[in-house]
Amino acid sequence: MKIVDIIKCLETLASLHLQEDYDNAGLLIGDNKNECTGIIIALDVTEKVVQEAVEKKCNLVIAHHPIIFRGLKKLNGSNYVERTVISAIKNNIAVYAIHTNLDNVIYGVNKRIAEKLQLQNLQVLLPKEKILKKLVTFSPNDNASKVRDALFTVGGRLGKYSECSFNVQGIGTFKAGEGAEPYVGEIGKRYEENETRIEVIFPAGSQEEIVQALKAVHPYEEVAYDIFQLDNATNDFGSGLTGELKEALSEDELLSELKRTFNLQVIRHSPYLNKRVSKVAICGGAGSFLIPLAKASGSQVFITSDIKYHEFFEADSKILIADIGHYESEQFTIDLLADILKEKFPNFAVLKTETNTNPVNYNT
Repeated sequence: MKIVDIIKCLETLASLHLQEDYDNAGLLIGDNKNECTGIIIALDVTEKVVQEAVEKKCNLVIAHHPIIFRGLKKLNGSNYVERTVISAIKNNIAVYAIHTNLDNVIYGVNKRIAEKLQLQNLQVLLPKEKILKKLVTFSPNDNASKVRDALFTVGGRLGKYSECSFNVQGIGTFKAGEGAEPYVGEIGKRYEENETRIEVIFPAGSQEEIVQALKAVHPYEEVAYDIFQLDNATNDFGSGLTGELKEALSEDELLSELKRTFNLQVIRHSPYLNKRVSKVAICGGAGSFLIPLAKASGSQVFITSDIKYHEFFEADSKILIADIGHYESEQFTIDLLADILKEKFPNFAVLKTETNTNPVNYNT
């Protein structure tokens, strides 16, 4: 199996189109045409992780955080980023990052956090806009079902519903010119065909894939189709989640549960409000930009990380902000990716790193 086969699986899970503008997800180091000897999954790529990959004969490291983020102007080993990149290149280790694109899918980083807290009735906190498109095509009535089935392999999903489309029948006309090989009709004569107009919504990052699926099954020599950008937001994509606890807890009980479940030594938090907690907002990694939405969501607690001193004031006696640490909030992303890849490639070596890459330590 080649590295590109694994990348296709990852980008079906979380398209690169979903990453934020500032991000650098994707294949950062290596040749995707190489045969893959094994996979190491980590939250971060460090020299130790690359060495671990070498020792375990794995030539692909999949990490949540991109080792190359702000760009490289030199490559002389003057810092840990350059040394890690040099080590990966010397040892022919490919490095792939799946970062904010995995944050922005409802079944991604935050979903795994929600599962650990057994949250129910999940909703995206900040739905992502302009990430849906609509394909409109026209098929002979007899072929419409086959065309729809092909489109549904890529699109047609709305929230919890799949195979969604709109269909209306009408009459299409065309006149085949010299050299054409029309499916029906004759060269030089206008022809009318009873057709079905089919409309299907799809993720914007899958445009090439859905067009290929359409052309592969459509009977016409020249396939007519239109693609429209949609402004609609969707609960399938976006930042953060809200969810409801199975049973209400006190603030102290919830923080104690966080310590136990996430193996935390410390939680930085805003003042207690002495409220029962039934609804929680979450955002793995740095989530301060979501504080206003967390308050507006009706959540009593917002669980995230990297909250600055002045940002704690934004709780404003309306919500309890709990900063559990960046690494700690995203640590289960390793399990998430391992579970997905092991299910997709059950007979392939998919390993979770044994290297703790958390750069933050606590003196307790």
